Amino acid sequence: MTATENAAALDFEGWVCPLPLRDYPSIVMGHGGGGAMSAELVEQLFLPAFGSAARAEMGDSAVLRVGAGQRLAFSTDSYVVKPMFFPGGCIGDLAINGTVNDLAMSGATPLYLSTAFILQEGTPLNVLGRIAEAMGAAARSAGVALVTGDTKVVDTGSGDGVFINTAGIGLIADGVDVRPERAEVGDSVLISGDIGVHGVAVMSCREGLEFGTTLATDSAALHGLVQDLIGTGADVRVLRDPTRGGVSASLNEIAQASGVGIELVESALPIPQSVKDACGLLGLDPLQVANEGKLVAIVPAADEDRVLAAMGAHPLGQSSQRIGTCVPQHAGMVVARTALGGTRVIDRPIGEQLPRIC
Repeated sequence: MTATENAAALDFEGWVCPLPLRDYPSIVMGHGGGGAMSAELVEQLFLPAFGSAARAEMGDSAVLRVGAGQRLAFSTDSYVVKPMFFPGGCIGDLAINGTVNDLAMSGATPLYLSTAFILQEGTPLNVLGRIAEAMGAAARSAGVALVTGDTKVVDTGSGDGVFINTAGIGLIADGVDVRPERAEVGDSVLISGDIGVHGVAVMSCREGLEFGTTLATDSAALHGLVQDLIGTGADVRVLRDPTRGGVSASLNEIAQASGVGIELVESALPIPQSVKDACGLLGLDPLQVANEGKLVAIVPAADEDRVLAAMGAHPLGQSSQRIGTCVPQHAGMVVARTALGGTRVIDRPIGEQLPRIC
């Protein structure tokens, strides 16, 4: 049976997933956007297909218990950025920093990474060399070892230059418990800096798009900042790097996992004017634009001041601030309080606002 016949034979009406997945018998770009369509694909197709072989914590990385109480974080991610080079970085250092950060969001110290490449036939070797050099420099800067990998080549037209997969392993110290389910009513929601910078930096390189300013990506390895936060002795309950789907997707995932409501203060959201201008031009919500060097932290209100002090003392957290609170109302949802005193719902993005930016 062909793939088309297989798709036609599926009984989509029998699926338990909500819209929009049942409306798409084939994969569309939105399924890779980190929003509702991505979640439905995982929850309604992959997890049922994997059955008892799957674990469904759905975090940035899996936490694995090994040996006598030791815990490892394990994560994997793929990068399909277009263009491969953009202001301040490229797909190579992005791949290293992204997986380092996924491990760090579990409170882990990243140790080892794998690197796998899917290369389109005809890709210039000097382009691949620049990407590989950027990966090596990022790994050395982050203090991680690149210990294994793989390379495949596809026919011309079957890929798009260079795709990269990186997987990583990190060690979680005793007493560290960072996961989205731990957010509690009364907790403070903090962010380490400006929102939406990476997505706009990548989009600024695409044909026909000029925003009147040049932003550089915020891509950076955040594990040093995370260790400084944990080192304060504060109860760091939740950490997230708001990549695909942006701050909106990350906070909605946290709210749903923990069962709390999250209320943001709209005037406190650190969105640069250049990001606002670009998003206004493209009709985008800055809260749904990807970041690659920022983190969201949720901590008890009593720990807010010392955590913010530690964030502000680190080069990657000097613009950190409180942006909201976990509240008992509208459990599982995120809202923003406007300057007029009203509220608006900050919904999880459905699909892909900005395709192929991470």
